[in-house]
Amino acid sequence: MYLENKLLAILKVIPEMEQGQRFILGIDGLSRSGKTTLVKKVEDYLREKNVSVCIFHLDDYIVERKRRYNTTYDEWYEYYYLQWDVEWLKDNLFKELKVAKELHLLQYDCNSDTQQLQVVEMPDTCLIIIEGVFLQRSEWRVFFDYLIYLDSARDRRLKRESAVTQKNISKFKMRYWKAEDYYIETVSPIEQANLVILN
Repeated sequence: MYLENKLLAILKVIPEMEQGQRFILGIDGLSRSGKTTLVKKVEDYLREKNVSVCIFHLDDYIVERKRRYNTTYDEWYEYYYLQWDVEWLKDNLFKELKVAKELHLLQYDCNSDTQQLQVVEMPDTCLIIIEGVFLQRSEWRVFFDYLIYLDSARDRRLKRESAVTQKNISKFKMRYWKAEDYYIETVSPIEQANLVILN
């Protein structure tokens, strides 16, 4: 029932799409807050209603390991500032979402640790959903029509990780949690979001 209520809250903010209109919805939240699961539910519901939906998962567009690990920077800095090419995504994804007929993106392939060219055909009329961490950073936030933040406690999110991943607690402390704290303190995503959903 709670998930259904969350879905209803989201669906209320999505306008009736007029011909030629694109609406950009952001699903922000820290790691393991439930973003991907929620997006899938929204996608399934809207496809049943024959609404054209384009979905982008920010983790599909991270850079190669050598650009984000073992640099001269602190681990949290690598995660927040180097995990994605922030300016490249701003110019080639976010700025193009409302106008381009097709997008040319660099999608990360974890098996080869390379970025591969991905061409995405964009319908003239569609709901665009982007999900990922740190969506409300200043370089990207202005491109969204509506932003939802999934708020979930750190201990709860950690329990959603695999048992093996949970054992590497030092990585969470040095890399992920420091970057999350920095994001919360400098961007204030809960205050900035149009809608906050507790998960």
